[in-house]
This record gives sequence, C-alpha cells and structure tokens, in this order.
Amino acid sequence: MSPVHIDKTYPMWFYVPGGLVFLILFIVPTVLSFYYAFTRWTLFDATFVGFDNFVTFFSEPGLIGSLVNTLIYAFVTSGSKVVLGMALAVVLVQHIWARGYLRSLTFFPVLVSAVGVGLTFQVLLNPTDGLVNAALGAVGIDGPRWLVDPDIALLTVAAIDVWKGIGLATLIYIAGLVAIPQEYYEAARVDGASAWDIFRTIMLPLSFPATSTVIILSLIGGLRSFDLIWTTTQGGPGFASDVIASVIYKQYQAGFYGLSTAGNVVLFIVVTAIIYPLSRWLNSKEVVL
Repeated sequence: MSPVHIDKTYPMWFYVPGGLVFLILFIVPTVLSFYYAFTRWTLFDATFVGFDNFVTFFSEPGLIGSLVNTLIYAFVTSGSKVVLGMALAVVLVQHIWARGYLRSLTFFPVLVSAVGVGLTFQVLLNPTDGLVNAALGAVGIDGPRWLVDPDIALLTVAAIDVWKGIGLATLIYIAGLVAIPQEYYEAARVDGASAWDIFRTIMLPLSFPATSTVIILSLIGGLRSFDLIWTTTQGGPGFASDVIASVIYKQYQAGFYGLSTAGNVVLFIVVTAIIYPLSRWLNSKEVVL
C-alpha cells in the first residue's frame, strides 16, 4: 500500500483571513503612522518636515508630567489587578454558595463601555451632589473631592480602572488555578499543609502564566489608557491626571495632526520598550507543569 500524501500547506490557508485582517488593520496603519509622523498633514496633503514634530512634541511643557502620570497609572492599575484578581480567583474557585452568580457579578464591569463607566463615576463622585460623598456624609465622614483634587484625581481614576478591569484578571486567574492538577492539592493535604502553605507553594507558583498574562495586558492597557481618563477628568484638574494619550488627543483637537501622529509613535515605542523585555523575562520565569 502506497503511503498517504498529506498536503501540509492546506492548514496554512486558515491563517489567511486573520492575517489579512491583521495586515490591513494593524500593520498598514502602523507603517503609515511612522511616515506621517515626519509630515505636516491634513486630509488633503502632507508636507515632509523631518524631525520637527518630534522636537515640538518633546518640548511640550507638560510632557514629563504626563509621562510620569502614565507610568504611575499603569503600574498602580496593573499591580492592583494582579493582587485583587488573584485574591478573588482563590475565593471563586472554592465550593461556595452562589459561586456562579458571584463570578458573573465580578466579570460584569468588563462588559460595560469605558465611556459609560467614566460618565457614571463622574456623577457618583461629584464632590457636592455625588452619591458617594452623600453616603459618607450620612455617617459623619467628609468625603474628598475625588476627581477635582489634584492630589488624588489620578489615583481615583486608577481605582475606577481597577474596578472595571478586575473581572478579566479574575477570569484569567480562575482559568490558571483550575488547570493545576488536583493531585498536588491532595498530596499537600496529606502532608498536613495549611491553606496558606497550599497557596504559597502550589497556587502562586503554578498560576504564574496567568500572572504574566494579567501583568502584560494590564500594563499595555494602563500605558495606553485614554477613554476612562478623558471621560472623568479630561486630564485635569489642570494637568494633574494628564497622560501621554490625553496630551496626544489635545494636540489632535487643536488640528496638529502630524504632531499628534508623532506622539502616537512615541507612545508605541514607549509601550514596546517596556512590554517586550518584560514579556521575555516573565516567560523565562514560568513553571512548566
């Protein structure tokens, strides 16, 4: 009997639709943005200006402050999602009452539009008429000026971001925890391990792939964050909660399209410079089951 010939190129055709979408919606716009960053452009023409856009962008008076705010925002939201996501996942993988309902409740904010969340919290956190401060005042606590106090505005928006994104982090951790073989837990219990010992020696190290995923996704989202910040504070009060993305948007609003494109290129490079080496390092630390 002659051997059966297998066409190994056939499965590659399944990559074509996704590859075309990726090419058209990501690769082409990215390449074009690098070109237009060196031009002064409108919808009708483009004039090459070399590095002028980048020089102007880096001379922005609030750039350093917005970069610091971006890093603070990204690392605060990412770290909070890692810690809280793991804590919630550990609870929600246990056999507790209404576990399915609690999982759905935790994930629900992820499904809500960031613009809708921002506008809702802008109303709830109003320092004079907001429901949050009204509730605090009912128990004798003078609520802060959440979104209009320069000292806490950025952290307030970060807290809203954590509330919205914690469900996805929890879901990723749940998937990571349920993938751990039950034999490890049984062996630990036979050896008399406490709940803390099981968490420290089994759950924490063996769910590291989930931790890596949450860190990377949260950092990318935090470094690129714009919609939630813009709908809550618009970078204010003053420039207290300005991030790189909001600075870029303000330039676009003013009609400086080439300048805003250069800003997007800078943001792309910043995100890549942070995420790529971090991703490589995290992947090298993963534990193979």
